[in-house]
Amino acid sequence: MKDSIIIVLFFAAGLILGINRFLPDLLINTSFSSYALYMLLFFVGISMGSDKETWILFKNKSRQLIFVPLAIVAGSIIGAGGISLFLSSISFKEGAAVGAGFGYYSLSSVIIAEIHSETLGVIALLSNISREITTLVLTPVFVKYFTPLSGVASGGATAMDTTLPVIVKFSGKEMGAVALFSGFVLTIITPFVVTLILNF
Repeated sequence: MKDSIIIVLFFAAGLILGINRFLPDLLINTSFSSYALYMLLFFVGISMGSDKETWILFKNKSRQLIFVPLAIVAGSIIGAGGISLFLSSISFKEGAAVGAGFGYYSLSSVIIAEIHSETLGVIALLSNISREITTLVLTPVFVKYFTPLSGVASGGATAMDTTLPVIVKFSGKEMGAVALFSGFVLTIITPFVVTLILNF
């Protein structure tokens, strides 16, 4: 929980500084967050690559790994669609399409806005951003009270990039390979699944 609080505090501090423009224009107008992410992924890659046990596990369980993204697909679509049953303004299909973003907010929200409506596109954007933030903040809690795979499931498509460092830190290096594979599969299928649901 301590690590989650630290993450939230850093995020809140950045948010406050950004809103109030207390930072030099160089920091605001330059995408340093992308460079920081690249560095994080670089060091996570070194950590995973140097751990032979991770790749032995990946090789031995390679056939079973496909069930991880498949379970995330089913859970995300059924879960988001199920929640929509309690909302009078969103149908099951619309909720399922939002869930099918799998955390890939930049692409899924655009597709939904083009196929369906801008309103649902904004809902998808906020929902999938929330999924990413939830994973960054609550992965330590998920791993403690559920399973090491819970961080991978929560991260969805982002498990291969933005949430990978947090997943590796709290779930272990062996989950890093699983997260990369799952996130990669979900990233590829997101546009197809969202389009299929909305056109069904």
